[in-house]
Amino acid sequence: MSDDDFTAPRTAPEPPPTPSAHVPETVTSPADEPHGLTSPSDSIKILVTCVLAWAVPGLGHMASGRVGRGLVFAIVVLGLFVGGIGLHGKVYRPEQGEPLTYLAAVGAAGVGLPYVVAHTMGMGFGDIRTQSYEYGNTFTLVAGLLNLLIVLDAYDVASGRR
Repeated sequence: MSDDDFTAPRTAPEPPPTPSAHVPETVTSPADEPHGLTSPSDSIKILVTCVLAWAVPGLGHMASGRVGRGLVFAIVVLGLFVGGIGLHGKVYRPEQGEPLTYLAAVGAAGVGLPYVVAHTMGMGFGDIRTQSYEYGNTFTLVAGLLNLLIVLDAYDVASGRR
């Protein structure tokens, strides 16, 4: 057994750095940051990216040049939404006198145009008698809420933060 771990060090510790070796930090303003907006056209670009990201899942990332990430987001969100409808889940609509349906409708509408298409085609009414009804509801709601988070990520990408 070696006692190297328990013996005192044989070399002297290094002296602390001298004040002349210290480099002062420069203070930058938020406008100097790479994600600072410089023109109104940047604001319009970011707005368009966010609208595209909401309307068609993944399209905002594709418009910002992140095609692979956009395709993954599109497959996941649309798969959840279509899968939820396929499991006889309900695509929530606001119902008068039922305040929680307004929250659920906002969550489901987060998926964008697929929500509008499902309503237009008369899909997503759900069948409560099926065993998969609650799973379908959960899938459609998660798809909408996940897409809202993806819109926030598209905002960060478009503004240069990521």
